[in-house]
Amino acid sequence: MRATPIGHAGILVETAGGSILCDPWFVPAFFASWFVFPRNDQLDHDLMERIEHPNFLYVSHLHGDHLDEAWLADHVSRDTTVLVPGYPTRELERRLRHLGFVNFVRTKDGELVDLGSGLQVAIHVETSITDGPGGDSALVVYDGDAVLVNQNDCRTTDLAALGRHGRVDLHFLQHSGAIWYPMVYDEPAERMRALVDAKVDSQLTRAMRYVEAIDARYVVPSAGPPCFLDEELFALNVIDGDELSIFPDQRAFLSRLDAAGRSGILNIPGTVIDVTAGGITVTHPIPDADVSAIFANKGDYLRAYQADWAEWIADQRGNWIPARADLLERLIAWWEPLMAIAPHLRQAIGAGILLRAGDLDVYLDMPAGEVRAWAGEPYKYRFEIDRALVETVAAEEAVDWSNALFLSCRFRGWREGPFNEYVYNFFKSLSPERMKRAEAEAQRKLDPPDNDEEIELCGYVMERYCPHRQADLSVFGEVDDGVLTCTLHGWQFDLTSGTCLTATDRNLRVRRADP
Repeated sequence: MRATPIGHAGILVETAGGSILCDPWFVPAFFASWFVFPRNDQLDHDLMERIEHPNFLYVSHLHGDHLDEAWLADHVSRDTTVLVPGYPTRELERRLRHLGFVNFVRTKDGELVDLGSGLQVAIHVETSITDGPGGDSALVVYDGDAVLVNQNDCRTTDLAALGRHGRVDLHFLQHSGAIWYPMVYDEPAERMRALVDAKVDSQLTRAMRYVEAIDARYVVPSAGPPCFLDEELFALNVIDGDELSIFPDQRAFLSRLDAAGRSGILNIPGTVIDVTAGGITVTHPIPDADVSAIFANKGDYLRAYQADWAEWIADQRGNWIPARADLLERLIAWWEPLMAIAPHLRQAIGAGILLRAGDLDVYLDMPAGEVRAWAGEPYKYRFEIDRALVETVAAEEAVDWSNALFLSCRFRGWREGPFNEYVYNFFKSLSPERMKRAEAEAQRKLDPPDNDEEIELCGYVMERYCPHRQADLSVFGEVDDGVLTCTLHGWQFDLTSGTCLTATDRNLRVRRADP
């Protein structure tokens, strides 16, 4: 088995049974904020040919640093077979079909799939209502000789699941930040220092827990950090280690691995990791001294990288949509129907949200379910965002502002009191499909349902609420060939017996409807 990191979470896995291209990301993401570090825009021709013509394509989830639609549209052969995680809905598959891919293998959570010629894979899904149609996923690859786990940034709650397919040789996983918190919040410098240090420590500690649970022979830092080349965001790069940023590079994680007696592999895009019976061989695409210089002279490296992309960044900023007179009216028409779907979610937020979009102040009255111009009403949450960015995501009707906007770090935030997950759940669920799911999750937590209530669905009478996490089956239940799928989290039940096909102790109460 050969694994070649190609930048961020991108990996080209090559085996005798075929090649798998994982999460290729080349076009900078999130309003030209995130760039691949170290850079991957100078890979050699032969490697790029193999990247563009894999046997299989695996995209772990929908975020723009993993699903690079702009690059995939022009570079990857449409004959490639796509390995689809077993998410509750097919949003990811729809996006890839829209790009022209036609061959799909739909997998089931954690189950091995034989791809032929001795190549097997299993995709483990971590569902989360806050990430829309599923959440995230991790890939296990087995070629008869070696096992590779590509965890990318999937925060699986079953720490041992990824190691159940055999002793792991290579474990790729995230160690660095992939969020805007706490840097965008208005905090005194001393308080921000404490928040950043705590966040970095928690990231590294979480990664080490996965390392210990999977117990791979070698660990490969992956899926970050990004770097920031727009001068407006350049301070988010961790260069000397004193920056107020949660984006430390591989050196911090490799130090922890070394202290714990674990073997870590420093890598850059194009590094070749060969797994053979004799062990592991690592070959960099440039001399080792030049690899070390990327990190030792990181500031100079980033400035040269920035100069090469300065014109592109300026062009991207020029594409942001300028102010339009009807922005408030469009937000009202878009968001108020979604608020009507989600009374429990609004209750969980429980207060007003102020969105300051340049010269326009928009007030989201969550208790009342209304959107209007702000007239000085009290609020507990505030977002300050460039008007052009709000106009752009509004014009696109972006259903997930976490992916479309917030991950750019191009905003300022403030809140009164502790973090409230439901605020961001709202902005991640800006479509009827997503908002129904977010509301069902909020209702499950705030107002547990009466499990005695029944519904009729496709000729069967069953309990209304899924035995797994009480999703409303009148909304999320789908019947196909005698099997009920709860599309909120993907759990399945045999309708003849009520047996849960996903777990052993969550059977469904069901019977045939009277003729």
